[in-house]
Amino acid sequence: MGEAVEGSTTATDTGGYDYKRLHSYPLIRHSDMNEEMRTEAMELCVTACEKFSTNNEAAAKMIKDSLDKKFGSSWHAVVGEGYGFEITHEVKNLLYLFFGGSTAILVWKSS
Repeated sequence: MGEAVEGSTTATDTGGYDYKRLHSYPLIRHSDMNEEMRTEAMELCVTACEKFSTNNEAAAKMIKDSLDKKFGSSWHAVVGEGYGFEITHEVKNLLYLFFGGSTAILVWKSS
């Protein structure tokens, strides 16, 4: 009963797709930023998550520090899986996206 059958599929190779490779582009769930700021923040988030793929805390710190330098202080960043949030933010300064399948990135500015 517990033997593998030749030709059977597993969760990782179903359909021949690698889930993380399939979702290697950022998926924006919500944003009220203008297009230029959103594009820059999204590229920064992708760079940080690729650079620190095993360390969400370091990725969040890199995102926060870079946004503080580029757009002024009081930026916040959360990188991780399986979290909920309720925040107060400045209008036109919020970005919530998914990257690499299940990693969620939330950045916002508050005064």
